[in-house]
Amino acid sequence: MAMEFTAEMIAGFLGGEIVGDKAAAVHTVSSIEQGKAGSLAYLTNLKYEPFLYTTQASIVLVDRTFTPSQPVSATLIKVDNAGACVVKLLEMYNAAKPRRTGISSRAAVSEKATVGENCYVGDFAVVEDGAKIGPGCQIYPQVYVGAGVEIGEGTTLYPGVKIYEGCKVGARCILHAGAVIGADGFGFMPNAEGGFDKIPQLGNVVIEDDVEIGANTCIDRAKTDSTVIRHGVKLDNLIQIGHNVEIGANTVSSAQTGIAGTSKVGSNCFLAGQVGVADHVTIGNRVQVGSKSGIDKSVPDGEIRFGYPALPGMQYHRSSAVFKRLPELDKRVRDLEKAIEELKK
Repeated sequence: MAMEFTAEMIAGFLGGEIVGDKAAAVHTVSSIEQGKAGSLAYLTNLKYEPFLYTTQASIVLVDRTFTPSQPVSATLIKVDNAGACVVKLLEMYNAAKPRRTGISSRAAVSEKATVGENCYVGDFAVVEDGAKIGPGCQIYPQVYVGAGVEIGEGTTLYPGVKIYEGCKVGARCILHAGAVIGADGFGFMPNAEGGFDKIPQLGNVVIEDDVEIGANTCIDRAKTDSTVIRHGVKLDNLIQIGHNVEIGANTVSSAQTGIAGTSKVGSNCFLAGQVGVADHVTIGNRVQVGSKSGIDKSVPDGEIRFGYPALPGMQYHRSSAVFKRLPELDKRVRDLEKAIEELKK
């Protein structure tokens, strides 16, 4: 926070109750373990409660139902939901940050491109013929916006984002540094000489509204038609989305997930880190997949999968329990075989 806020101001904004000094002031936000004088910390998970009694933070947000078991030197602000209130404060801080505006003289914006009002286009950004950038967009330095690309209102492209020709990005999206949208899908055909011929990738990528895409994530253009990322999807860093994939609304994926071509992921799914999805697989809605799992078959709505190849949740945990005991079970089988041989004699 650039400016200073008192406990009284924060409690007023959040509808909270002050326990301690209402004039206590903060200018930054920190975790409760790292809290220093002048910082606002928060207690949203009771396993961190011991830090409340040692933190140097000036103000700590806590749930209204929380009662300390020891004296606390910080001023407490009791609110209905500390976790939600932290998010509100961070949003307020983010909104207060000055927005960049204006097109840099060192940007290359085609005369045949359209740039909406109140946009920022940074140094060495390139906007090609026929591109349409909606109002209020933030296009950071060294971004490439290809011919005919459409970008919706209020979208932010951080440094080094590359959007190939003909792709569409919706409103209020955030694409982090190095994301590549619309590179060719991985399509090759074996030829008679033992090599491979490239299959032209003539489709595009369509990203709907309110999508966030992490740094160095790649979303490939379709062979024909579109690779589609539906509204509200959140993708972490270093994710690979193959050609003609469709990801349903409000699905979330952690880093290093790879989804092979022509697969479909439903809405409101959660894919943990390093999940692999084979080609031509359909994952239903509300599916949860554990980290490092390999999905080689379609998954119905609402299921949980773990492992490689991925198994239903409870089956995986039972199998995992047996796997840990395999050396012991192997010894018991050998001992039983010896005992049977002795009995036969």
